[in-house]
Amino acid sequence: MRDGKGAAWSPVLQFTNCRILRGRKLLRDDLWVRGGRILDPERLFFEERLVADEQRDCGGCILAPGFIDVQINGVHLEGPFISREKRGAHPEAHLRSFEANAFHDVLATYGPLDNVRIVTLAPELGRSHEVIRALTARGICVSLGHSVADLRAAEEAVQSGATFITHLFNAMLPFHHRDPGIVGLLTSDRLPPGRHIFYGMISDGMHTNPAALRIAHRAHPQGLVLVTDAVPALGLGNGRHTLGQQKVEVNGLTAYVAGTKTLSGSIAPMDVCVRHFLQATGCSVESALEAASLHPAQLLGLEKRKGTLDFGADADFVVLDDSLHVRATYISGELVWQAEEAKQ
Repeated sequence: MRDGKGAAWSPVLQFTNCRILRGRKLLRDDLWVRGGRILDPERLFFEERLVADEQRDCGGCILAPGFIDVQINGVHLEGPFISREKRGAHPEAHLRSFEANAFHDVLATYGPLDNVRIVTLAPELGRSHEVIRALTARGICVSLGHSVADLRAAEEAVQSGATFITHLFNAMLPFHHRDPGIVGLLTSDRLPPGRHIFYGMISDGMHTNPAALRIAHRAHPQGLVLVTDAVPALGLGNGRHTLGQQKVEVNGLTAYVAGTKTLSGSIAPMDVCVRHFLQATGCSVESALEAASLHPAQLLGLEKRKGTLDFGADADFVVLDDSLHVRATYISGELVWQAEEAKQ
């Protein structure tokens, strides 16, 4: 029991024999947790004169910030304000424009935008810049995707406030040397000063060729955000499953709209994407893990609390073995999932 109130009444957990991803490096150190937050052990020792109530041996594993998948964590509204030509698995009958009433058309379609963090739209749609400005004024991240926009339209969208690209290379015009389209934002010199563009990459081995992964990573590594683009069929095995009002067929790591060859999201979990990205790009383990944690947190403006194991951050983290398979998941310092073999 502790003197004081709140977190000070919670037990102190010390995770030992581990490597912690902190400051873009894997450090051999202990992780201290109390009340759902990461503790500074020096303050614990010298100011509070306390030690751990419980020690947990991590067996030499890696402790990394919890993965954040901006395609499925939180509320990401992807469609219906997208291109018909690049709609992907989105049913054409449900597509909309906002040429008539701009932002009011968005509200009429979505209803209240409470808790919405990201909206994907095609910037070539009429009055898109009005909509982008209205969304960003409400603290909502605007992402460009499912689009036939050229580079100029994409740059103007960023100048209006867009900060993200939805699953780069997929559902957009392919890169062309005379007009690279949305892809060209990675190296554009027409972005507002200080504006940092992020982009999602589906690194499942199906959606994006390894060479394309390498090109994007080498062009703009700080903005790369790994996403799964996962659909409800994730983890359910081969066969026919439901996605909204559509049927999808899953075979191995591939999901298609039933009866077509149209990819319908992904069924690869995030740790699979991290491992494939690491192998395809030859980047460091630290960079691969940050693309699934720190970078999405930065996109959402949450990097002080999420995507980091710095002192004071939320104690959300994953325990991984050397091959980057998840062994356990902690949320607010509480164990919420553990691999069967890790229980033995």
